[in-house]
Amino acid sequence: MTRFFLGVLAYVVPTFALGFVWHLILFERTYAELAIYRSNIIIPFGFLSMLIQAVLFAWVYEQAFARRSGTFLSRGLVYAAFGAVLSWSFTTLAVAAKNVMASVPDYLTIETAFTVVQWLLVGPLTAFAFGRSSSRDARVGVSKLKG
Repeated sequence: MTRFFLGVLAYVVPTFALGFVWHLILFERTYAELAIYRSNIIIPFGFLSMLIQAVLFAWVYEQAFARRSGTFLSRGLVYAAFGAVLSWSFTTLAVAAKNVMASVPDYLTIETAFTVVQWLLVGPLTAFAFGRSSSRDARVGVSKLKG
């Protein structure tokens, strides 16, 4: 498996699992009271959306975060902060702005909490999936093999 594919999985697996449990089990009543979702949700659309996001977020991690200095955890948490703010802007703020719901403040609270938990999982997992991939580390690895 390539690091990129593992990065995609690091987004899809926890996001789908958490999303399913959070929205359809733990807080099902809360979301029903918000009256925001259809009664017959279309899970394949949600999964496709996550897959598209996963590919794009993995690409962003690879391009912007993978070569940063620090531990995988520090890189993962910086990436998590970036991902959480970006995700929050289109999954929470934009939805609250345009969808009819019983309580915008309640929606903002529950979805903000979801986004924080999601990215606390996804960020470090993505960093772990990509491992250490800086050019400096690659040179060190090569010199160790030669010496």
